[in-house]
Amino acid sequence: MALELEEAFGAAGEFGGGQRRLTAFLVLLQVYVACQSMLIVLVGAAPEYHIDQEEVPVSRAELAKHVHFASNFTSIVTEWYLIEQEAYKVGLASSLFFAGLLIGNITFGPLSDKLGRKPVYISGLFFDVVFGYVTALAPNYDTFAVSRFFVGIVNGGMALVSFVLTQEYVGKSFWSFTGSLTNLTFAVGIAVYALLGYCVREWRYLALVSNTPGIIFFLLSFMLPESPRWLYSQGKTAEAEHVLQYIALGNGKERLNLKLKPSAGTLRKDESTPGILNLVKHPVLRWRTVILMYIWSGRRRTMTSFLVFAGFACILALFLPTNAGLLFSPTLLALCGKMMVSAAFNIVYIYTSELYPTVLRNAGLGVCSMSCRFGGILAPFVPSMKSLGPFVPFVVFGISGLSAGFLTLLLPETLNKPIAESIEDLQIPKYQVLRNKKVNQSEENT
Repeated sequence: MALELEEAFGAAGEFGGGQRRLTAFLVLLQVYVACQSMLIVLVGAAPEYHIDQEEVPVSRAELAKHVHFASNFTSIVTEWYLIEQEAYKVGLASSLFFAGLLIGNITFGPLSDKLGRKPVYISGLFFDVVFGYVTALAPNYDTFAVSRFFVGIVNGGMALVSFVLTQEYVGKSFWSFTGSLTNLTFAVGIAVYALLGYCVREWRYLALVSNTPGIIFFLLSFMLPESPRWLYSQGKTAEAEHVLQYIALGNGKERLNLKLKPSAGTLRKDESTPGILNLVKHPVLRWRTVILMYIWSGRRRTMTSFLVFAGFACILALFLPTNAGLLFSPTLLALCGKMMVSAAFNIVYIYTSELYPTVLRNAGLGVCSMSCRFGGILAPFVPSMKSLGPFVPFVVFGISGLSAGFLTLLLPETLNKPIAESIEDLQIPKYQVLRNKKVNQSEENT
């Protein structure tokens, strides 16, 4: 008997042994992604220094003769003397990386929706490793800065595709777990990079050590199957069945014969492939994208609670004296707000991927995440908000959290709802019937 895709996942296993191995591999990849993302923090560190003459030399050659760094580590600052008038170049390299992330998010997403998850992911990882070595071996600052820009493009795009690929290997009920695990491992990767920085004090060696694991991940990535959800959304039912059978075998189900129903989103030969413009043309997707782009600067109800709590915590901190005690201090409330924002940011990745159909999932996720990259581009050059007043940061963060939290109420709930595979699934009666069936079944089980 032919099965719906979610029913086929139920038969093959939603999170069996084979899927755990696939997920573990892609989750561990986040350690490498984090090291590449945080590279500039340590290789661009500026140690204390003094100049043994009153006037600062104009030329770099003269500057090198009179500058003495008080440190036991090297960085691009100590090698290329990025101090005084040249100090802005460290921030510039960081901004170029985030500019690359922005471009990677909005290009790799639509490409993976059109060409497939696996080829775009592997290509991105390959160039990430290549440009990572260019960064480590850069003979001058210009080469270093340009390489960081290209690392940002491929690193951000590849990480986005790998996140979606992790979700699409498993049943929908495990998306929250795998998505949270991915973001958690990224945080672990930051800690791992900090440990590497403590052990490796030469910035070029640190860049090489941080980049080398990418070769292992690249070679092993060829064993990954294509996303069965993407194949099904493209009308490649036979190939989707083959991948699901492969997953079933990995889960220990050897005699399983899966047969899928034809996809509702199967394109006719005279139809064009859905593209990123559908996020603007389609009224439902347009409305969702606008709201999500704002929220990006759990599930809907959970995310709303986190954001609103974070907003109230920051606003409340305005009215507490600095000597109010540890339990009710503004610092503690600000930390609580930061914790809630981090939790909401973790959920918004998962929630966004659930709101878009498979044919546009990476494009939607890329466009939404693009909005949070502008802050990274501008951050090195924006003075601290505290210079405008000690209360300004709390007001900005509080209003942002409250408004973003309440805006999520305009978006649909995704808990126990089926995943849309095509744009047609958002509006055709068949999807609504399946959706109601899933909801009723879940309520009965509860």
